[in-house]
Amino acid sequence: MGYLKEILKGVFIGVANIIPGLSGGTIALSMGVYEKILGAVNNIWKDFKGSLKTLLPYGIGLVAGIVCFTFLIEYCLTNFQIPTLLAFVGLILGGLPSIYGRVKGEKFKTTHLITLAIMAAIIIIPTIVTAGAADAMKTVEFSLLSVLIFAGLGVISAGTMIIPGVSGSMMLMMLGYYETIISTISTFIKAAVALDFATALVACQTLIPFGIGVIAGVVVIAKIIEKLLKRYPNATMWGIIGLVVTSPFAILYGVSFAGCTALTVIASIITFVIGFFVARKMGE
Repeated sequence: MGYLKEILKGVFIGVANIIPGLSGGTIALSMGVYEKILGAVNNIWKDFKGSLKTLLPYGIGLVAGIVCFTFLIEYCLTNFQIPTLLAFVGLILGGLPSIYGRVKGEKFKTTHLITLAIMAAIIIIPTIVTAGAADAMKTVEFSLLSVLIFAGLGVISAGTMIIPGVSGSMMLMMLGYYETIISTISTFIKAAVALDFATALVACQTLIPFGIGVIAGVVVIAKIIEKLLKRYPNATMWGIIGLVVTSPFAILYGVSFAGCTALTVIASIITFVIGFFVARKMGE
């Protein structure tokens, strides 16, 4: 049962990583597994077997979340945008009490306020600046340059994914490659299901270097965050809180509530409560 629960948490983390404005790191933190995953990543070379045992269920869930829910999330965001987004806002805020519990009772210093404000600005400013920015599908020919580009995008995306509150998908959107990556994932899944290996191999020309970049980014950024949590635990946690509390702003900014019906409002309240409750339970 515990193993299945860990896989389910991985699914939520995976789904979060494909939604612009939402961070997989935030969901991991909300569900109480962020530092567990961080520690396993950083100890992968020291204790490969133990780290692999820890990471495997989350990895299975993450891949399943991306592969199985890409189409569902696209459908829900297209047809039920506000209730879907409110479900993820609930997931984020549901984990906030447990995050705050890490610094509750500690003396709040000016440096903590500065850290919180800087991290909040990191979310708010790019969200406002990139609102409505176009992100058209790019056609990229396979070459050494394209391999380096997608590997670099993987590093950037993974680095932002692992930082709570910072959306890897939003970073890809800012760089103009979000639609390209999502479309390539969809193409690969469809081709794999249809046993169209030629098309799948073409998609892999983008996905493999991107995946290698993701792994490299996760390893490097995880080590940096772990050191910050050890040396400056309270300041780092207040910075994370700043990222988390402004995540709903990034998710909902620019969403049109015009013509919102009573049914939509009720559905949104229900999905928010469900998301909040799930995060609270998962974080226990």
